[in-house]
Formats: sequence, C-alpha cells, structure tokens
Amino acid sequence: MLELDGIELVLDGQTFLSRTDLVLERGTLNVLLGPTLAGKTSLMRVMAGLDVPTRGEIRWNGKRVNGDRVQSRDVAMVYQQFINYPAMTVYDNIASPLRIKGRPAAEIDRKTRAVAELMKLTPLLDRRPQNLSGGQQQRCALARALVKEAGLVLLDEPLANLDYKLREELREEMPRIFEQSGAIFVYATTEPEEALLLNGNTATMWQGRVTQFGRSTQVYRNPVDVTTARVFSDPPFNFWQVEKRGNRIVFGEGQSFATTAPMAALPDGPYQAGFRAAHLELHQHRAGAVAFTCRLIVTEITGSETFLHLEHGADRWVGVVHGVHDLAPESLMSVWLDPAHCYLFGPEGGLCATAAYAMRN
Repeated sequence: MLELDGIELVLDGQTFLSRTDLVLERGTLNVLLGPTLAGKTSLMRVMAGLDVPTRGEIRWNGKRVNGDRVQSRDVAMVYQQFINYPAMTVYDNIASPLRIKGRPAAEIDRKTRAVAELMKLTPLLDRRPQNLSGGQQQRCALARALVKEAGLVLLDEPLANLDYKLREELREEMPRIFEQSGAIFVYATTEPEEALLLNGNTATMWQGRVTQFGRSTQVYRNPVDVTTARVFSDPPFNFWQVEKRGNRIVFGEGQSFATTAPMAALPDGPYQAGFRAAHLELHQHRAGAVAFTCRLIVTEITGSETFLHLEHGADRWVGVVHGVHDLAPESLMSVWLDPAHCYLFGPEGGLCATAAYAMRN
C-alpha cells in the first residue's frame, strides 16, 4: 500500500503540489488525469523518491520513506520517451535490471522469458531495438519495468508518442498486464478516454492538486465540482447560467424545463448547469427535451461524427453528433438537450445535483 498524507511540493517559491492525500492499494491501476502542468509528473516524482516533499509523509506498507533513496525503493518507471539500450537485444534489455541486482543466471532467464511472453515479445528476443516497431519498443521498455517485480510501477504518458493504432493495441493489452502483475500501477495521461478505457481508479488533477479520486466510471459520472467535470471531459464540458424557481429551471428569455428528481430538493437560486458534448442532438428524440437556438461557428467532421462549435449567448459550446452533417457556418440553428443529462453546480463550483442518467447507469 502506498499512502500520501498531506503531501506538498514547493520549489523555489513555486507550488507544484498542493496538499495531497491518496491511498493506493496493491493490485490496483490508478490513473492521474489532467492537462499539461496539472502536476501529474510532479506527483509521480514524489512517489518515486526523485523529489522530497516539502510537507507531508509518504508511507510504503506502513513505513515512512520520505528520505529513502530511489535505488532503495521498490519502484519502476516508464516515461513518454521510452528508452531501450540500442546495442542490446530485446532479451538483454529486459534482463538488465536483474543482472544489475546480481540475480542467478537461471532466475534471470526464467523471469525474462516469462515477462517477454506476457508482453508478446518472445519471437523478438534476438532483435535489437532499431529493428522493432514503436509499439514493440514500448513493450520492451514496459517489460524491463515489469521484470523488476517492483511493488510500484509509474507510467508517465507511456503511449503519447505512438500512433493511433499502436496506442489502441497497447490500451487493450494493459489491463490484462496490470491484473497479472499484482503491483500498484500509476498511469499519467491527459486523455479522459484513456482513463475510462483502462478501467481502474482515476485521480483528476488541476494546477497541482487532486480534485477527486475514485473508480474511473464513478468520477466520470459524478464529478464533485466544475473543475473535475472539465478535466474529465473531452470534448469540453458545456456550461450555462440558470436559476431554480420552484419546480422549474429557468434560463435565457423565459425558457425553462421541469426539475428532474435530483434537482427537485435544491433551494431556489442561481446555479451553473452543465452537460457533455455527446448529449446535444440535432433533433428532438425524447419528450421533454429542450431546444436551444445557437449560432454555428464551425463544424469538424471526423468521419463517423461531426463536432459542432456553437455560440449560445455568451457561452461557447461543443456538440458531438453521429454521422456527417454539412451545415453552414455562422447560421442560426436549433439543438436539443434532454434535462436528464444536466448537472447543476453551485456558485462556488461544487456539484449540487447529479444528472438523472448518471444515477441510473
């Protein structure tokens, strides 16, 4: 078990990590999700012992390890810029951590071949890195980390430099690899989709602090505040100002919709409503859906989907609709939203009411 208790990191007067409390259990996959400069790498460096926290305590299996050297910690790391020794074969690259530890030759061979089989590298053991594809090279780097049998494996955006096909291939394999290892895995990414695909726990990060931690699906469905909703949404989460009056949510020039069950008990007053891009529709498919008149700024067609960049009063929205839609920029258009997909956030940004669909799913 890895425990971070009140960890802070301040270097040269700049705060890289605000107070952080996390408990990571053995055999779990834990995603650090946030944009660039959110603090993901800083938190990993503290976990690894590369940086000593300014305040707080790090405990590994109950023992305080703040001052322990990196070499004495039970940690392995894989970076975005994966590194293999070019003069060595795949076999020797994987075996190198065991040789450094002075393990017996028979043990080195057994463990190297076992990890190579796990990473589907067995047919490639005699090759050198320059004769491997990008995905195979990253597998080799991951295998070298796994063969150490470290209790904590830190993966800092390990797939960011691979092409789409290779990323998808490794994303599919990683949950199986993590499950078989039994270590604590910490995986940093900027992509919400990746956090959901890996299907573990997620800590959302923003400006050096963890805003929420829990099962990835639960954090996604029930963000505790506006910041977490933004971090865990791509395309961006959409917002607009509303007011609750009795059993109605009122906005714009007299528009309103009936409160859903999660909203009904809230006191009257101003709120910030939010919804995800995928929940905007071009037609009214459900009774009770609300129409919004927006100005279309531009469309982006990806093939199977069309991204709509919209202006709704002073707010900028993004919608994602299925299919290819040839729509005229700068035109006024109607889009539809089912209120069951709305979240309400209070004046301070905290979640007040969860979308009804999230409670059902």
